[in-house]
Amino acid sequence: MFSSFASLRRLSSLLLLATSILSSCSKKEAIVEPDIPNANIAPRVGVAGIAGANWADARDNFVDGWVIPSGLTASDSYATVQAKADKVLAGFQTAQINTVRLPINPPSVLESWWGSYNGAIDKAVSRNMNVILAVWEAGSARDGRVDDLNQFWSMWQTVMNRYRNNPRVYFEVFNEPHGYNLSDLTNLYAEFLSRYPSVPRNRILLGGTGYSQNVTQIGADGRLANCLLAIHDYSFFANDGIKTALDWENRIKGNIGAYANRTVFTEFGAPMTNGKNYTGPINADAETAFIQGISNACRDLGIASVYWPGVRDNDFYALYTFNGTTMTLTNPSGLSRLQYGWSIGKGGTDTFYPGAYYRIINRHSGRLADVNGQSTVDGGSLIQWPATGGNNQQWQILSNGDGFYRIINRNSGKALEVPGYSVTNGQTIDQWVYNGGNNQHWQILDNGGDYYRIINRHSGQALEVPGYSVTDATNLTQWPFNGGNNQQWQLLQQ
Repeated sequence: MFSSFASLRRLSSLLLLATSILSSCSKKEAIVEPDIPNANIAPRVGVAGIAGANWADARDNFVDGWVIPSGLTASDSYATVQAKADKVLAGFQTAQINTVRLPINPPSVLESWWGSYNGAIDKAVSRNMNVILAVWEAGSARDGRVDDLNQFWSMWQTVMNRYRNNPRVYFEVFNEPHGYNLSDLTNLYAEFLSRYPSVPRNRILLGGTGYSQNVTQIGADGRLANCLLAIHDYSFFANDGIKTALDWENRIKGNIGAYANRTVFTEFGAPMTNGKNYTGPINADAETAFIQGISNACRDLGIASVYWPGVRDNDFYALYTFNGTTMTLTNPSGLSRLQYGWSIGKGGTDTFYPGAYYRIINRHSGRLADVNGQSTVDGGSLIQWPATGGNNQQWQILSNGDGFYRIINRNSGKALEVPGYSVTNGQTIDQWVYNGGNNQHWQILDNGGDYYRIINRHSGQALEVPGYSVTDATNLTQWPFNGGNNQQWQLLQQ
């Protein structure tokens, strides 16, 4: 976790808990029963199909001694750790989590705790889960640099002696290396690779620059080719100033660049214990926009992700609490969005909120339904255009209560329609003041995954980008539905 914000997050935790109590805000909780041993989890979107959660120390993993994930104790034996870990990991697997990220540091590996702590790693492997071992610095330092290089290399040698040949164990060289300039950081990574040349590079994760916020420069270093890249982000990294999912998606694209197929979000998170609905309307809420934007980007760009934290005592970001026996889900909507990012389920994209605004995104071209020139006149034409964030690319989707919807442009206030009640193939689409006509009513039908076909009530024809065009400003038309990707649309909140 981002060390400079630890005290801020602890304070925020107390304030949020107090607010929750005062407001008597209720939340649904689900008891997760242990899964069957050795459960196989199907591959998910992103590199290595990683769909994960962090299991963290209550002290935020920045400690001067042993890191001890919540629910474990320093006196636990290998067998005791295995028994406790089995319950935590079973809960994760019930949520279709297939990867756990665990903290290590030199004392945890070079002292007696390592013999016990192996129980958690080995148990995850025995359950056919992946493990990411990530290195934290000491709590007394927190300067974003390795504390003692001799101990650092000794620690990694000990880890490699036990796990280098285990294909389910991944190695994240150093968490949030914000104390390094680019040259020193890439040299540290290059030395790691030279020390352990037999470890496949696709099991080595290299944190991005700063607080692991940007991976483009690490990805571009030829010495580090084929290694995975670890990125972190939180809404408070942007001072909670980003209020739309689209802006988060654009930020992520900029911080990852051309390296989505190598990147793993090894940390991202938001408050989960305050009852917030992450599948609901964004309404300019920074944290909801963040969770929806991150999960949209992961699904669309194929980025693997590991939530912070899956379990950590007294952390209001925690997805689960663990009382030593059972795992309790803190926020079903949060899990739904994480799973959406892993290409599981719809994450609330099949519910259209009257107060929300949606982007209508063509599956083939990736471009948006746009009112040309931000027109506010009747008859203004509908085109496709790259996302700009403009109100002319945002739509309310309002149910008529009979299985049909009216689709209203945010900028003009006018309805998407087939002009003149046309039933002609190839008729261009425009906007018009809403009058209740069947040519202004649309079915929105699930076409599988998170794509929909949009069918006009009067003509029975589908909204499409003609000729599979990827050209900006192509007019949208209607055509009999034929299953083409040019007739399929994502509907994502702004």
